[in-house]
Amino acid sequence: MPVKLAVEVCADLRTAAEARLALARPYVAPRRPADELLHELQVHQIELEMQNEALAQTQIALEESRDRYLDLYELAPIGYMTLTRDDQIAAINLTGATLLGEERSKLLRRRFARFIVAEDRDFWHRHFMRAFRQDGSTTCELTLQRSDGTFFDACLDCLRSSSDDASTPQLRVAISDITARRKRNEEERRIAAIAFESQEGMMVTDPSGVIIRVNNAFTQLTGYAADEAIGRTPNILASGRQSSDFYRQMWDTLKACGYWQGRLWNRHKNGELFAEWLTISAVKSPEGQTTHYVGAFSEITRHLEAETEIHRLAYFDPLTHLPNRRLLLDRIAQAMAGSARSNASGALLFLDLDHFKALNDTRGHDVGDQLLLQAAQRIQQNVREGDTVARLGGDEFVVMLLNLSTDAHEAAAQTRLVGEKIREALSKPYALDGGDFHCTSSIGIAMFRHHEIAVDALLKNADLAMYEAKNTGRNSLRFFDPAMQTALEARSALEADLRLAVSRGQLQALYQPQLDDAERVVGAEALLRWQHPTRGLVPPVDFIPLAEATDLIRPLGRWMLEAACRQIRDWSASDATRHVIVAVNIGARQFHQNDFVDDLASIIRETGADPARLMLELTESLVIKDIENTILRMQQIKALGVALSLDDFGTGFSSLSCLKRLPLDQFKVDQAFVRDVASDGEDEAIVRAVVMMGQILGLEVIAEGVETTAQRDRLREYGCLRYQGYLFASPLAPGEFERFARAQAGG
Repeated sequence: MPVKLAVEVCADLRTAAEARLALARPYVAPRRPADELLHELQVHQIELEMQNEALAQTQIALEESRDRYLDLYELAPIGYMTLTRDDQIAAINLTGATLLGEERSKLLRRRFARFIVAEDRDFWHRHFMRAFRQDGSTTCELTLQRSDGTFFDACLDCLRSSSDDASTPQLRVAISDITARRKRNEEERRIAAIAFESQEGMMVTDPSGVIIRVNNAFTQLTGYAADEAIGRTPNILASGRQSSDFYRQMWDTLKACGYWQGRLWNRHKNGELFAEWLTISAVKSPEGQTTHYVGAFSEITRHLEAETEIHRLAYFDPLTHLPNRRLLLDRIAQAMAGSARSNASGALLFLDLDHFKALNDTRGHDVGDQLLLQAAQRIQQNVREGDTVARLGGDEFVVMLLNLSTDAHEAAAQTRLVGEKIREALSKPYALDGGDFHCTSSIGIAMFRHHEIAVDALLKNADLAMYEAKNTGRNSLRFFDPAMQTALEARSALEADLRLAVSRGQLQALYQPQLDDAERVVGAEALLRWQHPTRGLVPPVDFIPLAEATDLIRPLGRWMLEAACRQIRDWSASDATRHVIVAVNIGARQFHQNDFVDDLASIIRETGADPARLMLELTESLVIKDIENTILRMQQIKALGVALSLDDFGTGFSSLSCLKRLPLDQFKVDQAFVRDVASDGEDEAIVRAVVMMGQILGLEVIAEGVETTAQRDRLREYGCLRYQGYLFASPLAPGEFERFARAQAGG
């Protein structure tokens, strides 16, 4: 019985006894009248009877409370005992006696250590002494042996206290049978150990990510032994294929959720990369603090390779490894969506190899496969990186061209150029087993933009155009659109004639005078003209863009430079023209060719022209493209003594910071602004700004397209004192120019 409860019970019993003694004493009443005394005695008797009844009820309640306490104490699921300072059992409940397998009477005054297995007795002795020295409770676990020789695992909760009748301390001990719990823990540890040594690689880190344990599978998968990995971080496996953002997101998820799972690439100790499926779990303390991280991973490289192979079989041709019909249709749909955003055109080229069946039938499928492989390579070599080459099966290929011009005719011309390059490449001999083989191709073309046609219909149109190419004699290409085909045939014929124009002497140079404010000739712009024997005079707008698109601009541009330099040399013999500066327009393709400066120097040297009387006109769009290399090339040209003019100024997007770096001699105001300079406020403001900018930069300013005196007068008012246009003269042949210059000089 607890000491406090026993004291309370004794106090209650003492109070009741004192009450009985008080009742037993003889009552001495004062002398009062008899009736009063009798009444008082009756009242006291009633009170005494009530007190006796209350005492009886109290005693019953105390006994019931004691019985309940004894039941709880004796029959509790935990054994309770009291040990003296010399380890003797002073008291023990029935549960404790049952746990020790002995009658309670035989346990009293026996040493408790006799029930502890030999290997745990030293531990118990140290714990027993420590429990007597400290005030708080202590706990230990050890193995006890019953009187019948059986064993059980016990947890002992000990608390020092003083005995009821003396100041000597005693040890209150609660005994719990934890055999089942220990077995369960042991089983869990055994299962965990087996799981840790599973086929999955596992590692355990501390909260800062330092590895503290790995299993055998980790070593097998990574090549790092335990002693090589422990003390380091998982960074030893980093492949470099995941970005820092990937790892940051992984740790953010892990810290927020306590769990992360995903695929990543790691590096084996031997340097080889492998893919793994990794699961990381955070281990937390009861207080919610992360104490460890456990990572489990398995290699999935072969799985990824299998996925790649499945994808390849599903979307790529097994022979050429080109996209198949399924992937092509998907890419066409994506291309149409992209075209809707950019407004750029696209094209499908449907290719069929002529007489391929004959090769297969006569020399076998193996040789036919060789031809298909070589044809696929040739097609790929003649398209851009962003274009798609697909094989539909047999000898049928499809090429999809993207990001063509927004102008339909220009886009068709670009497509035809690519188609012709492919056709020419495919027509070259093939080196096959058994000898060379000559094979041509028929190509059908269908243009597209936006979603104006269904994907299947587009492919069908290209297929129909290809059959039309076959029907017209093979080794050719045809467009599905008849009108486009007609236009392209005309363009093709014009291109063929233009290629012969130089050698046949059909080109001529005309010169439009440039005058100062006194209307004296100070310069001339050289203008290219094409006099065709049957077409007549072909306007520059018809053949210059064609020359730019087909790279014919290079031989045409060189011819023009040679003609201008020869004219400078010839005019140097005349007083009326020896001072004239000749300006020549230079195209972007011509200017950016690697040998342009060397070629220019060679022309000047061969013709004997004075370079100080040659001026090259460059457009804004040419100049601002690759500005650093452009400036370097302009400086090289200036070093030859040749002047530079910025043509069509105001129509581009040059910044002031860019313009001031250019080694220019002249600004040329575009005729688009000159046309309405006398009537349009905006054009007036632009021209005024251009002239002022030229003055600030110390450059000469000339206006082209001057056709009225009102335009000239307004330009003069703004400070522009050089003019070119039909107000003064149209482009002239060299002899006519010389006579005009002499007349303007008053000669």
